[in-house]
Amino acid sequence: MDREVSQDHPGACPKCGMALEPVVPTQPATRVEHTCPMHPEIVRLIPGSCPICGMALEPRDAIAEQDENPELADMTRRFWISVALTIPILALAVSDMIPGQPLQNILSPRAVGWIELILATPVVLWAGWFFFERGWASIVNGSLNMFTLIALGTGTAYVFSVIAVLFPQTFPDSFRVMGGVPIYFEAASAITTLVILGQVLELRARSRTSTAIRSLLKLSPKSARIVRADGTEIDVPVEHIAAGDLLRVRPGEKVPLDGVITEGESSVDESLMTGEPIPVEKSAGTGVIGGTVNGTGTFIMRAHRVGSETLLSQIVRMVSEAQRSRAPVQKLADRVSGYFVPAVLLIAILTFIAWAFYGPEPKMAHALLNAVAVLIIACPCALGLATPMAIMVGTGRGALAGILVKNAEALEVFEKVDTLVVDKTGTLTEGRPRVVSVTPAAGGDGKQVLRFAATLERGSEHPLAGAILAAAKKRSIDLGNLTDFQSRTGKGVLGKVDGRTAALGNRALFAETNLAIGKLEETAKSLEADGQTAMFVAADGAVVGIIGVADPIKSTTPEALAKLHREGIRIIMLTGDSRATADSVARKLGIDQIHAEILPSQKSEIVKQLQAEGHLVAMAGDGVNDAPALSQASVGIAMGTGTDVAMESAGITLLRGDLLGLARARTLSRATMRNIRQNLFFAFVYNSVGVPIAAGVLYPFFGLLLSPILASAAMTFSSVSVITNALRLRKLKL
Repeated sequence: MDREVSQDHPGACPKCGMALEPVVPTQPATRVEHTCPMHPEIVRLIPGSCPICGMALEPRDAIAEQDENPELADMTRRFWISVALTIPILALAVSDMIPGQPLQNILSPRAVGWIELILATPVVLWAGWFFFERGWASIVNGSLNMFTLIALGTGTAYVFSVIAVLFPQTFPDSFRVMGGVPIYFEAASAITTLVILGQVLELRARSRTSTAIRSLLKLSPKSARIVRADGTEIDVPVEHIAAGDLLRVRPGEKVPLDGVITEGESSVDESLMTGEPIPVEKSAGTGVIGGTVNGTGTFIMRAHRVGSETLLSQIVRMVSEAQRSRAPVQKLADRVSGYFVPAVLLIAILTFIAWAFYGPEPKMAHALLNAVAVLIIACPCALGLATPMAIMVGTGRGALAGILVKNAEALEVFEKVDTLVVDKTGTLTEGRPRVVSVTPAAGGDGKQVLRFAATLERGSEHPLAGAILAAAKKRSIDLGNLTDFQSRTGKGVLGKVDGRTAALGNRALFAETNLAIGKLEETAKSLEADGQTAMFVAADGAVVGIIGVADPIKSTTPEALAKLHREGIRIIMLTGDSRATADSVARKLGIDQIHAEILPSQKSEIVKQLQAEGHLVAMAGDGVNDAPALSQASVGIAMGTGTDVAMESAGITLLRGDLLGLARARTLSRATMRNIRQNLFFAFVYNSVGVPIAAGVLYPFFGLLLSPILASAAMTFSSVSVITNALRLRKLKL
C-alpha cells in the first residue's frame, strides 16, 4: 500500500503492517522434463519409465542441489522389504540340507509351500510389480527389453510354484521329485531381490554421472549486490538482475554474471571455468565471467549477459545436450539389442525343449529351471548402458577441464583425426596484435603515416585495426576526418582522410588499385622475415610508409603442437598474412604446411580439399570468418576467447582459448572411446558366455548347472560393472 517503503529483507510495512512483497515478481516454476539416458528422444513431463528400454526417466536438466531421487527411495524401500521376506524363504528352501532337518520335523512339505507362498507373494507381486508393468509395456510398444526377460523369468517361476502349492495333482510325473512337485519361490524371490538391488546400485551410479553439471551449477551465486542510481547498495537474487545494472563484487565473492568492469581492479580466479590455475588481472574495461571467484580487490561491473545468456548457462546447456547425444558407435549396440531379446526368447524355448526331451529326470523341472536361467542372465541392460554412461561421464569431465563437447559424435570422431588445420590469429597467437614498427618512405613522417592508417582503421573491425588505433592513441596522434570508407575483405581499407585519398592494406590491395610499392618492398620483406605483418600506407596515389604489426605467439602453443605431433597429427596453418610472415611463424613452431595470403572464403575450400584426399580433418579457429571452415571440418574446434558464431559452428570449444586444451581434448576423446569399447566388449562377452552356461552346455561335461539365482546375481553385476567402469572417467587426468 505504501510503495515508498523499501527494505532489503522480508517483513512487515512499518506504516500499515501488511506483509512486504518482492519488488520484482518471483519467477514462475519452470517445467521439468524427464528423459531416458539410453533413449534421449523420449521426453516426458512427469517421471516414469522409458517405453523402449523400461529404464527410469531422469530430469532432463540437472539442478545444483540434488533432491532425493524418488525412484531411488522407492527402490531402496522395496529392496529392504524384499530382503526381509526372502531370507526366511531361502532358509526354508535349504532346510533339508541341514543335518537333522529340524524344520522338516516340525513342518510338512505342504506347510512349507504355503509359508513360502505367503512370503514370496509380496516380494514378487508388490516389490517386483514394476517388472511386469514394464515388461507388458515393452510387448505393447513392440520394444522387447530387459524387463521382458525378467518378467517372463520370475513370472514363470512364481506362477509354476503357486500352481504346485494349490493344485499339485495336476502335474505329471515328469515334474515330480521324490513324489512331490518342486516349488521355486526362493528363485522367484531371490531373483526379484537381486534385480531390485541392481536397480538401486544403477540409480545411485547414474546420479553420479551428473556430478560435473551440478559442480558447474554451484559456481553461480544465488544473489548479487546491485548499485542503485543514488549510490545505495542492496543484495537481490541473481534472477532479478537485468542487463545494464551495476553490481559491486567484494573480495572473495563470486562474480554473479557476465559483464565488464567499470570501476576498480582485482585478480579473478577463472580456473573452474577455463582450467587456468593462475588468477587473471582485471581492471576497468575488461570482461568478467559469472561464477568465477574475485581475489582481494573490489570492483563495480556492468551486467551484460543475464539468465540463460551467461557463459556458465551456455556451458551447462551444451554439456547437458552433449550428454544426451548419441555417438555413432551406439548404432552397433542398438542394432544388436534389436535382435537380442527375440533371440534370447528363442534360446530359452529351445533350452526348455532340449531339457524336456533329453535331460535327466525330472525332465520338466530341469527344463523350467534352465529356461528361466537363460531369460534372467541374458539381460541386455549392460549392452545398452555401455555407450551413454561413458559419454555422460566423459563430457562432464571435459567441461570441468574447460573442454566443451557439443555432441558425442565430435568426441568419437576426434580420436581418429589425422590432420589439424589452424587459423593463425587468435589460435596460434594471442590475437592481440600490436604495432612494433612504423617505417616512412624517404623524406616522410612516421607520425603522419600512423595518422593516415589509424584514421582509416577507425571504421574497420579487423583485429589489426585495434593495434593501429592503440598505437596512435599511445603516441597522442589526433585522428583526421574519414569519408568514403571502403573495406576490401582480406586485402585492406580505402577512404579519404581530410579530403585526401588514402589506402591501407597488403600487396593484393595495392595491386588491385594499381598502387606501386616501389623501394619499400625490401623493407616489407625484412619485416615479414622477422614475423611481422607488413601493412602498406598510401596517400594521394603514392606509398608513404609501412606499418609492421606482430601478434605474439601464445606461450602454450609450442608445447601443444609438440604433443599433437607426437600423436601423429599433421598441422596445417591458414593465414591471410604474407608468405614470408607465415614462413617465419611456421619455422618457430615446426608447422608441417602453410597456406598464406588466403581469403576467409578459401578456408573451407582448403578443408574440403584435404577431406577429398582422404584425411580426417579438425579445424581450430576463433573468428566469424572461421565459422564456414569449422562447420565443414570433421570436427570444428573453437577457442573460447573467440566469437559466439565460431563456438556455435564448432563441435568442441576450448574455454581456455589455447591449443594445449586441444591436446587435452584428444586425451579425453581417446579415453572415452576406450572406455566405451571396454564396456561393449564386456557386455558382448558376458552375454556370449553367460547364455550358453545358463542353457546347460557344461552339464554333459562337468555336471554343472547355473541356478537362476546366480544368473540374476551375474546379470546385476554386469550392469553395475559397466556403470562403474564409465565412472572411472571422472578421475581422468587431463
